[in-house]
Amino acid sequence: MSEELIVNKVAESGLITLDLADYLPAKEIKSFDLKDFLFMGLILKEKDFRQALTTHDWSQYQDTPVAVFCSADAIVPNWAYMLVASYLDGVASFVYAGTKEETEKAAIIHNIHSIPSPEYEGKRLVIKGCGDKSIEAFAYLEITGHLKPVAKSIMYGEPCSTVPVYKSKKG
Repeated sequence: MSEELIVNKVAESGLITLDLADYLPAKEIKSFDLKDFLFMGLILKEKDFRQALTTHDWSQYQDTPVAVFCSADAIVPNWAYMLVASYLDGVASFVYAGTKEETEKAAIIHNIHSIPSPEYEGKRLVIKGCGDKSIEAFAYLEITGHLKPVAKSIMYGEPCSTVPVYKSKKG
Protein backbone atom coordinates (compact mmCIF):
# COMPACT_ATOMS: atom_id res chain seq x y z
CA MET A 1 0.00 0.00 0.00
CA SER A 2 1.47 3.37 -0.97
CA GLU A 3 1.69 6.17 1.56
CA GLU A 4 -0.39 9.17 0.76
CA LEU A 5 1.16 12.48 1.69
CA ILE A 6 -1.07 15.22 2.90
CA VAL A 7 0.16 18.45 1.43
CA ASN A 8 -0.65 21.70 3.20
CA LYS A 9 -1.08 23.98 0.21
CA VAL A 10 -1.66 27.01 2.44
CA ALA A 11 1.72 26.51 4.12
CA GLU A 12 3.43 26.12 0.75
CA SER A 13 1.73 29.16 -0.78
CA GLY A 14 4.16 31.67 0.69
CA LEU A 15 1.33 33.73 2.16
CA ILE A 16 2.17 35.93 5.12
CA THR A 17 -0.69 36.59 7.53
CA LEU A 18 -0.82 39.86 9.44
CA ASP A 19 -3.22 40.17 12.37
CA LEU A 20 -4.23 43.76 13.06
CA ALA A 21 -4.90 42.81 16.70
CA ASP A 22 -1.10 42.71 17.04
CA TYR A 23 -1.04 46.47 16.43
CA LEU A 24 -3.53 47.42 19.16
CA PRO A 25 -2.00 49.23 22.15
CA ALA A 26 -0.46 46.61 24.44
CA LYS A 27 -1.59 48.37 27.62
CA GLU A 28 -4.71 50.21 28.66
CA ILE A 29 -4.73 53.89 27.71
CA LYS A 30 -4.45 56.24 30.67
CA SER A 31 -5.98 59.71 30.81
CA PHE A 32 -4.37 63.02 31.64
CA ASP A 33 -7.19 65.56 32.06
CA LEU A 34 -6.05 69.17 32.09
CA LYS A 35 -9.30 70.07 33.87
CA ASP A 36 -7.69 68.94 37.12
CA PHE A 37 -5.10 71.70 36.76
CA LEU A 38 -7.44 74.64 36.06
CA PHE A 39 -8.00 77.47 38.51
CA MET A 40 -11.69 77.41 39.50
CA GLY A 41 -12.23 74.87 36.73
CA LEU A 42 -11.97 77.63 34.12
CA ILE A 43 -8.53 79.16 33.78
CA LEU A 44 -5.06 77.78 33.36
CA LYS A 45 -2.64 79.88 35.40
CA GLU A 46 0.86 79.30 34.06
CA LYS A 47 2.79 79.53 37.34
CA ASP A 48 0.37 77.25 39.23
CA PHE A 49 0.19 74.83 36.31
CA ARG A 50 3.98 74.54 36.08
CA GLN A 51 4.22 73.99 39.83
CA ALA A 52 1.52 71.31 39.79
CA LEU A 53 3.27 69.46 36.98
CA THR A 54 6.52 69.32 38.96
CA THR A 55 4.77 67.54 41.84
CA HIS A 56 2.53 65.29 39.72
CA ASP A 57 3.22 61.51 39.89
CA TRP A 58 4.34 60.79 36.34
CA SER A 59 5.32 57.20 37.14
CA GLN A 60 1.67 56.14 36.83
CA TYR A 61 2.02 56.57 33.06
CA GLN A 62 5.14 54.39 32.74
CA ASP A 63 5.15 52.50 29.42
CA THR A 64 1.46 53.18 28.73
CA PRO A 65 -0.30 55.19 26.03
CA VAL A 66 -1.67 58.47 27.41
CA ALA A 67 -4.64 60.51 26.23
CA VAL A 68 -4.16 64.20 27.03
CA PHE A 69 -7.34 66.28 26.94
CA CYS A 70 -9.41 68.84 28.81
CA SER A 71 -12.91 67.75 29.78
CA ALA A 72 -13.85 71.23 31.02
CA ASP A 73 -15.26 73.87 28.71
CA ALA A 74 -12.17 76.02 28.98
CA ILE A 75 -9.68 77.54 26.61
CA VAL A 76 -6.37 75.78 27.14
CA PRO A 77 -3.32 77.23 25.41
CA ASN A 78 -1.39 74.92 23.12
CA TRP A 79 1.79 75.30 25.14
CA ALA A 80 0.05 73.50 28.03
CA TYR A 81 -0.20 70.35 25.89
CA MET A 82 3.43 70.80 24.90
CA LEU A 83 4.47 71.06 28.54
CA VAL A 84 2.58 67.89 29.47
CA ALA A 85 4.17 66.11 26.50
CA SER A 86 7.61 67.14 27.73
CA TYR A 87 6.92 65.50 31.10
CA LEU A 88 5.53 62.34 29.49
CA ASP A 89 8.48 62.00 27.12
CA GLY A 90 10.51 58.98 28.13
CA VAL A 91 7.73 57.82 30.47
CA ALA A 92 4.65 57.06 28.36
CA SER A 93 4.83 54.68 25.40
CA PHE A 94 2.65 56.98 23.27
CA VAL A 95 1.08 60.42 23.88
CA TYR A 96 -1.82 61.92 21.97
CA ALA A 97 -3.96 65.03 22.41
CA GLY A 98 -7.46 63.59 22.41
CA THR A 99 -9.90 61.26 24.13
CA LYS A 100 -9.05 57.66 24.99
CA GLU A 101 -10.85 56.52 21.83
CA GLU A 102 -8.97 58.99 19.64
CA THR A 103 -5.70 58.02 21.30
CA GLU A 104 -6.33 54.32 20.67
CA LYS A 105 -6.98 55.04 16.99
CA ALA A 106 -3.84 57.20 16.72
CA ALA A 107 -1.77 54.52 18.49
CA ILE A 108 -2.99 51.83 16.09
CA ILE A 109 -2.13 54.04 13.10
CA HIS A 110 1.29 54.75 14.62
CA ASN A 111 1.91 51.03 15.17
CA ILE A 112 0.86 50.15 11.62
CA HIS A 113 3.17 52.80 10.19
CA SER A 114 6.02 51.36 12.24
CA ILE A 115 5.76 48.08 10.28
CA PRO A 116 9.03 47.81 8.34
CA SER A 117 7.56 47.77 4.83
CA PRO A 118 10.78 46.59 3.09
CA GLU A 119 10.34 43.34 5.02
CA TYR A 120 7.23 42.69 2.91
CA GLU A 121 8.75 43.63 -0.46
CA GLY A 122 7.27 41.36 -3.15
CA LYS A 123 5.35 39.26 -0.60
CA ARG A 124 1.82 37.90 -0.75
CA LEU A 125 0.00 39.25 2.31
CA VAL A 126 -3.22 38.22 3.98
CA ILE A 127 -4.71 40.70 6.43
CA LYS A 128 -6.56 38.61 8.97
CA GLY A 129 -10.27 39.26 8.92
CA CYS A 130 -11.56 37.56 12.05
CA GLY A 131 -10.33 37.41 15.59
CA ASP A 132 -11.11 37.82 19.24
CA LYS A 133 -10.78 41.60 19.11
CA SER A 134 -12.88 43.92 16.99
CA ILE A 135 -10.84 45.94 14.51
CA GLU A 136 -12.29 49.07 12.94
CA ALA A 137 -12.20 49.73 9.20
CA PHE A 138 -9.65 52.56 9.49
CA ALA A 139 -6.96 50.01 10.48
CA TYR A 140 -7.57 47.95 7.33
CA LEU A 141 -7.35 51.14 5.26
CA GLU A 142 -4.08 52.15 6.95
CA ILE A 143 -2.33 48.79 6.57
CA THR A 144 -3.36 48.58 2.92
CA GLY A 145 -2.00 52.06 2.21
CA HIS A 146 1.20 51.32 4.10
CA LEU A 147 2.02 47.97 2.49
CA LYS A 148 0.54 48.36 -1.02
CA PRO A 149 3.65 50.09 -2.41
CA VAL A 150 5.82 47.04 -1.59
CA ALA A 151 3.53 43.99 -1.54
CA LYS A 152 3.07 41.61 -4.45
CA SER A 153 -0.52 41.12 -3.36
CA ILE A 154 -2.82 41.93 -0.45
CA MET A 155 -5.78 39.82 0.51
CA TYR A 156 -8.35 39.94 3.29
CA GLY A 157 -9.52 36.98 5.35
CA GLU A 158 -7.82 33.72 6.23
CA PRO A 159 -5.17 31.93 4.14
CA CYS A 160 -7.68 29.20 3.24
CA SER A 161 -10.36 31.69 2.17
CA THR A 162 -9.29 35.13 1.01
CA VAL A 163 -10.77 38.10 -0.79
CA PRO A 164 -8.28 39.68 -3.21
CA VAL A 165 -7.73 43.36 -2.46
CA TYR A 166 -4.64 44.30 -4.46
CA LYS A 167 -2.29 42.67 -6.95
CA SER A 168 0.88 44.37 -8.15
CA LYS A 169 1.14 45.00 -11.88
CA LYS A 170 4.94 44.63 -11.63
CA GLY A 171 6.31 41.38 -13.04
